Amino acid sequence: MSLPVHPRRSARIHLNAFAMMCAGHQSPGLWRHPEDQGFRYTDLDHWTSLARLLDDAGFDALFLADVLGVYDVAGGSRDAAVRAGIQVPLGDPMMPVSAMAAVTSSLGFGVTVSTSYEHPYALARRFSTLDHLTKGRVGWNVVTGYLESAAANLGLGAQVPHDERYAQADEYLDVCARLWWDSWEDDAVVRDVAGGVYTDPSKVHEISYHGRYFDVPGPFLCEPSPQRSPVIFQAGASPRGLAFAGQHAEAVFVSGPSTEVVGGQVSRLRDAVSDAGRDPASVTVFAQLAPVVAASSAEARERYESYVSAYSREGALALFAGWTGLDLTGIDPAEPLRYVESDAGRSALASFTTDDPSREWTVDEVARHLAVGGRGPVAVGSGAEVADQMEAWVDETGADGLNLAYAVTPGSFAQVASFVVPELRRRGRMPEKPEPGMLRERLAAR
Repeated sequence: MSLPVHPRRSARIHLNAFAMMCAGHQSPGLWRHPEDQGFRYTDLDHWTSLARLLDDAGFDALFLADVLGVYDVAGGSRDAAVRAGIQVPLGDPMMPVSAMAAVTSSLGFGVTVSTSYEHPYALARRFSTLDHLTKGRVGWNVVTGYLESAAANLGLGAQVPHDERYAQADEYLDVCARLWWDSWEDDAVVRDVAGGVYTDPSKVHEISYHGRYFDVPGPFLCEPSPQRSPVIFQAGASPRGLAFAGQHAEAVFVSGPSTEVVGGQVSRLRDAVSDAGRDPASVTVFAQLAPVVAASSAEARERYESYVSAYSREGALALFAGWTGLDLTGIDPAEPLRYVESDAGRSALASFTTDDPSREWTVDEVARHLAVGGRGPVAVGSGAEVADQMEAWVDETGADGLNLAYAVTPGSFAQVASFVVPELRRRGRMPEKPEPGMLRERLAAR
């Protein structure tokens, strides 16, 4: 099936590193592989070393995923996820960011936080603080949550219905924007030693926000940060998620098993941005890809096979069930996958079903596909071969860059830095040197 895609808009390929503050992110079971250091997620040196590696290699950002619940859909139990280390145990992704910023000069940091589980006034302050401490290198991946276990543990009883979560998120973003942009004037802080005035009270304003979900009188607690607001990232691909992205997002993550699926997602996203009255080219789109790279094709293939041999099928099904709300345990491995509506994340299931009617996935094929890097494709080869595949994924889908999932950490990122980045630079697809500046400026570069 041929889907319309927007043409590539520039030669540049933006790179994100996709990680999570846990031992096992999107490659289920690979914490067992001897190359993996994910178990060091509680060690601050692990994060500062990774940040320096990415900064030196010219990555645009380190994107940190997060959830606030346990994957307990598969088999009606959390045991499979806990046993396989599927995004549990899990730390708070905001905590290492300021330390990583202190040892880097240009790397940005995208942090995932849900709008469903805390008040916008408190979260807005945390992001302003990080924007100050990073000198304008922070972004917020806005999610609405999808795990019933998160809703239960945070006092909601049950998850709010899918589309209502986005209605609440719309209002949440409005509150934050008013706090960041309207409460303090640019020159409110005067630091007048002689007059004894630190901040001019006439330039600090209430926002007097009264909505369906939130009442926030103001004023905000923080003076304007370098970017004023974090860069807004988003990843929802349902119709309601696309409408939200069209209205708010500055950068969007998409993921799917083929260029046809991802190309369709990119096209629909840019249409949503246009429908919201914004320039479709103003949004930076990242497609997910898991690179497995070595000095030669043979070495890379051997490395890939060693990863697959370590993966956990039980963990893959636990991960998929948590994403989609669809429990595939106990189902015939040859059974074709079907789309069903749920209040979990809808884009993950759609990418294996309705997004590409020409391909039918069985349960076993889905589990095997998730072995390395999650929902996205895997690029295996030498530096030049993986660079070829990266170019193809960007050029054929209309994306602006790649969100690189790892098989092992930090090894997968080190391999890209050693073998792929120099090749992309030779081809003019990445800048010769890492660029300084704020994250919003970097992502706008084409």
